[in-house]
Amino acid sequence: MRIALVGPAFPYKGGGARHTTELAHRLAAAGHEVVLESWKAQYPGFLYPGQQTIDVPEGELFPATYRRLSWRRPDGWYRAGRRLRAYDLVVFAVLSSVQVPAYLGILRGLGSRAKAVALCHNVLPHEPKPYDGPLMRALLRRVGTVLTHTPEQGALAESLTDAEVRVAELPMHLPASGGQEGRGGGGGLLFFGIVRPYKGLDVLLRALPEGVRLTVAGEFWAGLDETRELIASLGIGDRVDLRPGYLPAEEIPGLLRAADALVLPYRSATASQNVLMAFEHGTPVVATRVGGFPAQVRDGIDGVLADPDDPVGLRAAIEKLLADPDGFRARVERPDPEPVWAAYLAALTA
Repeated sequence: MRIALVGPAFPYKGGGARHTTELAHRLAAAGHEVVLESWKAQYPGFLYPGQQTIDVPEGELFPATYRRLSWRRPDGWYRAGRRLRAYDLVVFAVLSSVQVPAYLGILRGLGSRAKAVALCHNVLPHEPKPYDGPLMRALLRRVGTVLTHTPEQGALAESLTDAEVRVAELPMHLPASGGQEGRGGGGGLLFFGIVRPYKGLDVLLRALPEGVRLTVAGEFWAGLDETRELIASLGIGDRVDLRPGYLPAEEIPGLLRAADALVLPYRSATASQNVLMAFEHGTPVVATRVGGFPAQVRDGIDGVLADPDDPVGLRAAIEKLLADPDGFRARVERPDPEPVWAAYLAALTA
């Protein structure tokens, strides 16, 4: 099959770009002829307050990658669609409704000549704006198939479109790093990634047990000063190591292996590879009962679950894990990504 992926790739950073690139590699390895249509300018700066690009690629680049799309050139969207008419399947990686106008322009250029799939990392944003619903509805009604990563997201997509909606678990897509190495642990708790309100860092800070250390590593899109003020007001500044700024993929394995637990105190979630990344490095997880976390964490075995937005319950969950960190670590099983990827490719290309 001739397949075109449309989405971010290097020099854009983060999980979305890594996923698109890994997906291209996997499809090509499965025998498909694949191109990746990416961006030379994806968003205006004011729509993405963090660092958009990086200088060094995180993982192997996909050879047939073309960086021709630009938010500044709507005329190029239609031309891209015309180019992609020769493909049997066109897959749009949907990470934000900001991408929708460009994707609609490409779809107009495609016409009805190619089968189109919207691969939705989030059907709607965690912190939605009034325009998000209408934009996503317009996109999802123009494609033949929608692929989501959780049943809840699938149901949300079904509320916006009559197109076929499929659900497949999000596979791991971080560059290979050698897996579990040694026993690890002893470094306290870890919170990493882009810091946004829905991820509940403030809840974790209020829940931090006495004497326990916490490392917070990642970009703050907003609220860094407020976070520092909260840490000071709670009197935990000597136990919280704030490392604001983009966290390169190469640094993640070391942080995970050093941690007693990865903590995911999210108020809401869709799909995330963070649990699988922690397990890849032998690190147990404390997470809230949102999104895909309850299906990934075996409560009381390789991690502990807590209710969202509940500092008291989250503290109890952390204390339960830290009462036997070696036991929880010993029960962590390294995930096998291959069956998940096989099911994912099957759902995408069926």
